[in-house]
Parts: sequence; C-alpha cells; structure tokens
Amino acid sequence: MVGVRIGPETHRGLTLDESLQELELLAETAGIEVVGSITQNLDSPNSRIYIGTGKLEELKLLAEELDAQTILFDDELSPRHQRELEKEFDRDVKILDRTALILDIFAQHADTREGMLQVELAQYKYLLPRLTRAWTHLARQSGGASGRSGSVGGVGLRGPGETQLEVDRREIKKKIDKLEDELDKVRQHRNRYRQQRRKTNIPVVALVGYTNAGKSTLLNALTDADIYVADQLFATLDPTTRQLELPTGETVLLTDTVGFIQKLPTDLVAAFQATLEEIAEADLLLHVIDGSHENAEIQRTTVTETLEQIGAGEIPILTVYNKVDLLDEVSLKELKQSADPLALFISAKEKLGFPDLIESIATGIIQGFEHVTVFLPYKAGRLVSLFHEKGHVEKLEHEETGVRITGSMPVQLLSFFEEYLE
Repeated sequence: MVGVRIGPETHRGLTLDESLQELELLAETAGIEVVGSITQNLDSPNSRIYIGTGKLEELKLLAEELDAQTILFDDELSPRHQRELEKEFDRDVKILDRTALILDIFAQHADTREGMLQVELAQYKYLLPRLTRAWTHLARQSGGASGRSGSVGGVGLRGPGETQLEVDRREIKKKIDKLEDELDKVRQHRNRYRQQRRKTNIPVVALVGYTNAGKSTLLNALTDADIYVADQLFATLDPTTRQLELPTGETVLLTDTVGFIQKLPTDLVAAFQATLEEIAEADLLLHVIDGSHENAEIQRTTVTETLEQIGAGEIPILTVYNKVDLLDEVSLKELKQSADPLALFISAKEKLGFPDLIESIATGIIQGFEHVTVFLPYKAGRLVSLFHEKGHVEKLEHEETGVRITGSMPVQLLSFFEEYLE
C-alpha cells in the first residue's frame, strides 16, 4: 500500500495511518493480502508519477523484496499517473488505486440488476480515460481477489476485461450512454413506486451510515429480515425495504442503503443516484454509527457531508450509536457525554436499547418544526452546533457576546434552547 499526505496534516478526516488501515480492510474485503506499506509527505503530487522519484525507487525495492503483485495507492490516480507508474514496474506488477479497489468490491457484491448496472456504469466511466490494463488487475493476478463473478450484457462483473480494452472510446461511450438510459428507466420505475407509496401515506425511514456500522444487522433485528450480514466493508449494496409495526399500530417502511466511506468515488455516487434517491425521499433518516470504532466521530462527519452532497441534508436525522455491547462502562459514559443529546445507544446484535429506539422512530416520524430565534452565548458552542445539525438555519448574526440564530428547530429539541429563546 502507498499512502501520501499532501500538505499539512488536518484533523477533519482520517490521518494517513488511519486511512491506510481502512485501505487494508478494503483490500481484505476484495480478497487481497497486504504485505507491506510505504508513506510519503508531499506539498503536491509529482506531475508524472504521483510520488517522488526517490520514493519510487524505494517502492520498487520493497515490492521486489516482498514479492508484491499489486501496488495499491490510497488515493485516486489520474490516468497519466497510472500509465507512467505502470511503465516503471514489471508487467506482472499491477498498479491499482483506491477507486478501482472500491469498484471491484462493489462488482463482487452487486446482486440485483440495478446494482450490476450501477457498478458497470461506474467501471466504464473510470475505464474510459484509462484504456490500458486497468480492469485486468485483479482478474489476472495470482492470489488476487477471488470473489464471485457474473455477467451483465456480456461484460464480467469484475470489469470489462482484456477484450474490452481493444474497443475504442466511441464504443465505450456508447455503452455508457446505454447504461445511463437503462438506469434512467430504473429511476423512473423507482419514482413511480415512490409515488404509489406516498399515496398509502406509509412513512419511510432510511438507514444510513458508514460502511460496516451495522445497518443490515439492525434491519434484520427490527424486522426479522434475512439480509446478508458480514463483518466487512460494503457487505450489502442494493437497498432492501421491510415493514416495521410501531407500538402505536402505525406501520413504517425501513430501507437499508449502501454504506458511505471516506474518498467515495464521485462516479460511484453518480452511478448510484437511483438508489441514493431512496435516502433523499425518506421521511426520517436513522444514522447508524459504530459507537465502538475509534474514528466514530470522523465517520459521522463523513456521512453527514455525503448526505448534504446527495440533497438529503434537510431530512430529520435520528442518531443511533450501535455496538455499545463492545464498550466498557467508562467508554460508554464518555460517548454519551460527547454525543448529540437525543442520540440513542444500542446493540443491534444483542437487541439492546430497542424499546427507546422504536419509540424515537415513532416520535421522529410525527415530529414537527417550530420557527424560533435564539441568542446563544459563545460558551454554548455545543448548542450552536446542535442547531446547525438538527435545525434549519435561515439567518445567523455574530455579535460581541454570542450568536443570534433564526430558523426552524425540531420541537423535541426546544427544551435545550428554552432559556435562550427571544
């Protein structure tokens, strides 16, 4: 694995070491054994080979010493970077970037026609400017990814393959156009389905979260569903919807969705637009967070930013910290002190905290918003963040002693702001 830190270290996302740990999990999910890693700090990527020339020589020696068959970069390489790096290595050594690896995992895990179409589209868009060996990487290497394969329109799920590399750009563009047309039909079908669903007035709750946070396990536990669950990244891709009957007698639809991740490829987000619209159309989002993960807060932020990106930032969110059975009392207490005041703490595996969760789902479905103006002193910074996260800010004014916010706030949160209401 090759990790590069561009510019100074920031604290908004994963550190370089943490990102490489996640990359190793992705590699394991794809069936690849990681035998070593190398890192470098750069002000900017090398225009030709991404890493520095000295680091490249070090990488060559390390790859030969460890008998590595794949060089896996933690960031997306430009087509030029990939071509130039491939020239530097023997043809038996493949150059793979994080985006290609994620696409390969998605190809392994797509089960429905929609999922297969989405992955195939993203693969072709990735391949188009890289008409080299890109999609024979994992299929040809000895000891590489060994996931199941299938075919969509004559194209192997693991990628277009060697024969596809011989077709010209025009043919690939035609395939992209055809796939986009087919996915547009899927989108139209989903729209018709959602319109029918809205006529029944059955509320929809979408489970969102970082990959491997436990969404599928939670859906199974709440609805006695039989969705595939595994302790790996992107175990399920295709949205699954099940009914949940609330204690009030009301029925809601719970929809499990694809997990998010840092550096999620843009083409993949675009290809999965039809699926992600299920999130944007939901009445309530259940944000499932792995409360036992050391980077739980970073993962929470990643999901929140992705929701904004797909147009779902205004939907009410119920924050649920999962896997609390893996925490000791001190760690759980610290998590509760730092979390959203309305957050819930559960174990989907052990079915802990379910009564409060189901009650909160019922409350979240019927909750309303109230228009308010509050003046928050700067020492109440946590409440400012809470308003931004849970409310809709219309106007914000910074004054000498605090900040005045005008907007809408969920009624169940008003008690936290009562003393600051104007």
